[in-house]
Amino acid sequence: MADQFTAAVLGTGFIGPVHVEGLKRAGVQVAGIAGSTPAKSDAAAETLGLPRGYASLDEILHDDDVDCVHLTTPNRFHFEQARAVLSAGKHVLCEKPLAMNSAESAELVRLADQSGRAAGVAYNVRFYPLCHEAAAQVRENKLGRLLHAHGSYVQDWLLRDTDFNWRVLAREGGPLRAVADIGTHWLDLIQFVTGQRVVSVFADLQIVHEVRYRPDGSSETFAGSTDRSSAKSISIDTEDAGCVLLRFDDGAHGSVRVSQTTPGRKNSIQFEIAGSDASLAWESERPNALWIGHRDRPNELLTRDPALMSPSAAAVSNYPGGHNEGFPDTFKQLFRAFYGSLASSKADGPSPYPTFSDGHHEILLCEAILASQREGRWVEVSEIAGNATA
Repeated sequence: MADQFTAAVLGTGFIGPVHVEGLKRAGVQVAGIAGSTPAKSDAAAETLGLPRGYASLDEILHDDDVDCVHLTTPNRFHFEQARAVLSAGKHVLCEKPLAMNSAESAELVRLADQSGRAAGVAYNVRFYPLCHEAAAQVRENKLGRLLHAHGSYVQDWLLRDTDFNWRVLAREGGPLRAVADIGTHWLDLIQFVTGQRVVSVFADLQIVHEVRYRPDGSSETFAGSTDRSSAKSISIDTEDAGCVLLRFDDGAHGSVRVSQTTPGRKNSIQFEIAGSDASLAWESERPNALWIGHRDRPNELLTRDPALMSPSAAAVSNYPGGHNEGFPDTFKQLFRAFYGSLASSKADGPSPYPTFSDGHHEILLCEAILASQREGRWVEVSEIAGNATA
């Protein structure tokens, strides 16, 4: 029933067109798109085959045909834009991170609850079918007691000091970069799969390039290196990489490694979960296989096939076994879940999509990780939550 809703997208960079494509494939009408200038809006609308380019967010909010706004803008804009969308009585789906700090994200949770509108965060990685399958196996107690969970999210697009993007600047993206930009995807995923919350953290973060070279004009995400001779040197105060030890609310331990400076790793997400009876391992660059480990019998490799998976995993898998599904499909499935919930009268049970509350918890984790890095100690997420609501 997604076709009964109409969306508009704010943001024309890398991820905005991804949202447009995913919405179309999910059967959601897309009224148009808005960029940072009317000219960018019109150009993006033409390229993406949309009816119109909006001059601004305000113009979107005054369009009575638009039910939901997708925010795919830089981090520093999320709070004000999400607040404006909710105030206008429209649903909102925001790219991560939800806000620049936990005070902002806590306020957005309050406003979303008060508004009665649907408010989601685009943690799409959990919508790989075999991630849903892993979560189902945990819920069905096939792993036994959770012992520990480890993994990584690593890339190489900021490897060189001549690689530059707005995300490297704290004033643009916040004081954490690799953790907030990609680490929160992993943290959302591991908490979704295990059904456990991360409650305390110990961080060791690294700035690989304390100086980077910024080109004249703007630089797009994943655009590649610039020419140092024509660039301006910029001091960097956000991390390129790091490791974080984790403790979960059921007593299990874990760790995550994040990096945007690992040669050859383009967009690699991995996890391995050990239980008292079995283990699970998955990686995004080979997303259609789930490794299942055993102590006393041969290990298994489950290939993505709706006929062989749990109902919840089959529900987010649209093609038969052997027909691979990947990154673009995760957005389609996220949007199907989001708009499907709008069309459904059922309100019981957990949300089928990541909510503003989930996004707020990720911000709390980021602030706990940052505090741990600065203070050299374990930090309880509850400490940060108390400060956010004080």
